[in-house]
Amino acid sequence: MSLSVFDAMQQALKYGEQYGADLLEIRGDDVAHVTISSEKLNIKDTRVFRRIGIGVRAYVNGVTGYSFTTLLSKPSVKDVVSKAVKSAKVAGQYASLRLKPAEYKPAKAKYSIDVKQNPSEIDFEEKKEMLLRGEQAARDAGVDVATTRANYGEACGRKFFTNSEGTEISREVLLVSIGFTVVSRRGSILADAHDSHGGSFGLEAFRDEYSPETLGRNAAEWAAEKLEGKKAPAGKFSSLIDNVLAGVMAHESFGHLSEFDFVFTGASPLRGRLNQQLGSEHATIIDEGIVDLPKYPGFILPYDDEGVKTKRVVLLDQGVLKGYLHLRGTAGAVGAEPTGNGRAVDYRFEPICRMRNTYFDKGELKVEEALELLDNGIYACGTSGGQVSLDGTFMFKAVRGYWIENGEKKHPFRDLAIRGYILDFLKAVQGRCNDLKIHSSYFGGCGKGGQYPLPVGLGGPHLLLKEATFGGEQG
Repeated sequence: MSLSVFDAMQQALKYGEQYGADLLEIRGDDVAHVTISSEKLNIKDTRVFRRIGIGVRAYVNGVTGYSFTTLLSKPSVKDVVSKAVKSAKVAGQYASLRLKPAEYKPAKAKYSIDVKQNPSEIDFEEKKEMLLRGEQAARDAGVDVATTRANYGEACGRKFFTNSEGTEISREVLLVSIGFTVVSRRGSILADAHDSHGGSFGLEAFRDEYSPETLGRNAAEWAAEKLEGKKAPAGKFSSLIDNVLAGVMAHESFGHLSEFDFVFTGASPLRGRLNQQLGSEHATIIDEGIVDLPKYPGFILPYDDEGVKTKRVVLLDQGVLKGYLHLRGTAGAVGAEPTGNGRAVDYRFEPICRMRNTYFDKGELKVEEALELLDNGIYACGTSGGQVSLDGTFMFKAVRGYWIENGEKKHPFRDLAIRGYILDFLKAVQGRCNDLKIHSSYFGGCGKGGQYPLPVGLGGPHLLLKEATFGGEQG
């Protein structure tokens, strides 16, 4: 007989007592996924599936074992608990490092997200129609269009957590996003651009500046600009970067360095540098589960996958390193408080140290004022991929870029890449705007330890940089 997710988790707790685990944690997922992809106005792929199951982590003498199952019957639940405990005991024979989870106050909570048009309640055909409307707008607005692509994705449902300490958490999962890509061709010149919007909100968010039509037109117009673009100069220039690129910097280039598993092992250059001045007074970076924004808060995460309430962590405060990101195990190892950064993609994986919403904090400047202060330099927007290393070096290709002269756009670039070392980047921040935005994506997310894609939020305001290193990708 099949059990509900909650009943299976409660049954797992009972079995855990029999097998002698020091601490037992059980996570359960019941989340429905929908994806739709289109190319040249033809629906290419649709996927509708439901991911349901439980995962069990057992602590025995400071060592963990993990197992999961999709079969929610008493025999299967008993087996998965047995495997987790046995794995911990076997690993304990060879473990050189033993972690005692930091103490925290067990909680009982149920969390829901209030939206007007929950995607789970909207007809599939309406979602498909939204996608095709946006792609049609992209094709209508494009110049020398070679191809267009569009993607819709959603995850809706609930995640559950309980442990042998008495914690019981039920939280709603909600993530939806729409994105459009346009590729234009003129002779041998190819130019591509994309725009998207996503986060923990209802379909009512896809209106006005974030309507499918607007997102599609943006991608088309930016691709058309790049057909006329010039080759980007290589070298160091004063610059302004937009919200998206600022968020990528906060997450990819700095946030990972602050995850304490990397810090603890010495892989991060931030080890041993608490309270040191690493950046300018204009560089403040925050990681938190729920961002206090009136409209689009990124990815909403009230509790992590260890049942810890997600606290606000100021990683960098006016350039000074103030904190690291912890799960219970790393916090316990150094006598710190858990921050609520124990996360897993789903029940199939053990929680590891991961970010939530990571962003540069806002300032007072208006974007127009920042352009005037820039005077002559480069304005870089968005990112279409790149590379980062744990030593702090990075390279990101911008979606679009412009040469700024006397505070105004002079001409676009065909391709533009920003590269450098994150601590040099932080020292170069000389101003921040007041237009903080956080975004998330069903299709993006964060990858670490074989777990991808983990939903995260990232963002910031426009940032004014005294100096940054740029170079074009092609002539």
